[in-house]
Amino acid sequence: MTVTTRNRLIGLGLALLIFAVDQYVKWLMVSPLQLREKGVIDLLPFFDLRWTQNFGVSLGMFTATSIEMRWMLVAMTALIALVVTIWMLREKVLADILGLSLILGGALGNIKDRYELGYVIDYADLHFGEFRPFLIFNIADAAITIGVLIILARSFFASDKKDKSDNEPAEEAVEI
Repeated sequence: MTVTTRNRLIGLGLALLIFAVDQYVKWLMVSPLQLREKGVIDLLPFFDLRWTQNFGVSLGMFTATSIEMRWMLVAMTALIALVVTIWMLREKVLADILGLSLILGGALGNIKDRYELGYVIDYADLHFGEFRPFLIFNIADAAITIGVLIILARSFFASDKKDKSDNEPAEEAVEI
């Protein structure tokens, strides 16, 4: 098995792990913790579990107000997940693959919710008094955000020596 194949398999495994953990935690929120019925469970002075049904996408944008819009969001996010999967399977560097796998795993978790329920279950409420630096989110949202940050950081700060060497003329040995 080549290093590239190993890296891609690690990425697919991580995407499936993120998906599974996200779905398991959402199940915990619905069934054993009964967060839907309770509404809020206070955990820490700055972190609560708060039941939220997100009918939109990131930051509540593009809220699905009809069944047609719901299925459009499912189709749109599924298309994005497909593009991320193809991108991930074309990458060779493990860091890039890991960032994309976080995005893919999170996207799959949220797509499953929207497909089955018509909304995404959000529950994590980080706050400092009344100040909330984020909207209420879930593990899938956190994975997507971290994955995007990894991809952005890699694109801004990583230098691929292979690309540089491909563009530079080859040095010839000079005999003296």
